[in-house]
Amino acid sequence: MPKDYPSKAIVPAVFAGTGLLCFLLSIWTASAIERFSKLGVRRALAEAGHSWAEVDADGLQVIVRGIAPTESMRFRALSVAGNVVDAARLRDAMTVTDSAAVAAPDFSVEILRNDDGISLIGLAPTSMDRAPLLSDLTAIAADAPVTDMLETTEHAAPQGWATAMSFAVTALRSLPRSKISVTANHVSVTAISDSAEQKATLESDLRRSAPKGLQLTLNISAPRPVIAPFTLRFLVDGNAGRFDACSADSDRARSRILAAAVDAGASATSTCIVGLGVPTPAWADAVVMGLQAMKAISHGSITFSDADIALIAAADVPQATFDTVVGELESNLPEVFSLHTTLTAKTAGATADAGPAEFTAALSPEGRVDLRGRLADDLTRQAVESFAKARFGSDAVHGATRLDPNLPEGWPARVLVGLEALGELQSGLVTVGPARIRIEGTTGSQDTSASIARILSSRLGAGGQYDLAIKYDPKLDPLLGLPSDEECAEQINAALQEQKISFEPGVAVIAPEAAPTLDKIAELLKKCSDYPMEVGGHTDSQGREEMNLALSDQRARAVIVALQSRRVLTGNLTSKGYGETVPIEANNTEIGRETNRRIEFRLLKAPVAAATGDGDSAAAGAIDLQVPDDSTIRPKKRPDGLKNDN
Repeated sequence: MPKDYPSKAIVPAVFAGTGLLCFLLSIWTASAIERFSKLGVRRALAEAGHSWAEVDADGLQVIVRGIAPTESMRFRALSVAGNVVDAARLRDAMTVTDSAAVAAPDFSVEILRNDDGISLIGLAPTSMDRAPLLSDLTAIAADAPVTDMLETTEHAAPQGWATAMSFAVTALRSLPRSKISVTANHVSVTAISDSAEQKATLESDLRRSAPKGLQLTLNISAPRPVIAPFTLRFLVDGNAGRFDACSADSDRARSRILAAAVDAGASATSTCIVGLGVPTPAWADAVVMGLQAMKAISHGSITFSDADIALIAAADVPQATFDTVVGELESNLPEVFSLHTTLTAKTAGATADAGPAEFTAALSPEGRVDLRGRLADDLTRQAVESFAKARFGSDAVHGATRLDPNLPEGWPARVLVGLEALGELQSGLVTVGPARIRIEGTTGSQDTSASIARILSSRLGAGGQYDLAIKYDPKLDPLLGLPSDEECAEQINAALQEQKISFEPGVAVIAPEAAPTLDKIAELLKKCSDYPMEVGGHTDSQGREEMNLALSDQRARAVIVALQSRRVLTGNLTSKGYGETVPIEANNTEIGRETNRRIEFRLLKAPVAAATGDGDSAAAGAIDLQVPDDSTIRPKKRPDGLKNDN
């Protein structure tokens, strides 16, 4: 039987074995913790998009290494790791890319809008808040979808970026078919409008609402008009030629037609409308031949109405010349065209419109229409007056015609087409004779002459004889109705001459009786907001100079605030108080003091190369709105007799 070990040896052996087991277990546990921590942090960083980060472990410590693109990315990676292991166990061994060595990208965004929705494409800084932008675009798109394909980067937004994006969204509201490209301090708009009038309105509104310092490029196109009938009418007398109407189907055709017209004696400033509705692709070829024929005839007219051509030569054209020209046209015109020619017969002692009767209709600038001359019967008279009242208004028509049963055939139709043509004018006169119709007057549209020619050609036929004397007045053109800076100056000056802007005594509170003047100036400034102006405040010499200076400045600011409340864009208005330093009358009388208490609007322009005089340097580049030699605007004295202190 083996010998029993002493009890004293068993106990140390047990403790030694237990200690060894604990040691081995602690080594395994530390290794497992190290391995699991490393795997957990690495997985969390990868899921968070920080693939650039590397993870090592040293016992309980977790070391995060790598080159972070930005400082914020480094901090985010450290935060992600801190969510996996205790922050006390983390050791940051990351570095950050030198931001100075990385050039900022060129941020640009394109916003596309059509009937299918809105698309957002490009590169933007992450600092741009996309949620409000997408909310605005969703509201603009209504029921259509908004597609967001923007990419972002951590670089800081360039100066002017927020302003450009805000303006782009504002512009998009009024442009249902457009592409808006945005970069820092520049917005480019490409869009399609419904008409030339809408194009002009959109361009004007966008330029006026563009923030200061923002470069704006506009490329807004208008659809070509449908011209029916497709009409061209050219008259030549000696070496001078002119268009009553000119239509072309393409820019190239227009260039060819205008070149041939200039060769036939027309002005180099002649215009031609490019539109839809051409009866044949050979239109330009036929027109060029016709204009060359007019050059050879030297006196007469040629009218194209779709595929019908009427050539009328004056009585002084030699028969041989007429025959040669007609032969050339008949032999060379495209087959689709039908040519009608007339050599006016020579008459003695009579004009082309000599005849037994005449009808006239006069349209005044105020819209009143006077009908005079002869009509065939009472039924015709009622029809003519009814047509005129429907076209010009019941209260605007005054009839004073007489009946004549011996009028030429087709007289009522000629009268009605004359009234229809007269309706295209701002003011004018139509004269209907047995052989010709003459229409003369004033219009605010450069296309009116062509429109009237189309009306007459379609109603009378290509061979109908008529004369047009239409004068274009730019002042009546709604597309050119925006006043120049000098015109703005004159208009505001006139409003202040009628009634000046007055204030309550001693304060910067505008008096109630100044409201009509402010309303009138506000309406004027809505058309003049592009022009920089200074609103200057002036007082009399009563009171301390410092107090007067402060009061005048407060009053000038009050005027700008009052205009702003009337929905005027005041970005180009600046205020300045002059106090008592610029009197325009002596301050030793009540009338003089009343005149010196005033508000002045001054048109600001770039300073001249060399300023002269000892005036205020701030006004060196200013132009006073007063037209006469006086350097200031002198409003009239208040008619109610009230006094304004200061």
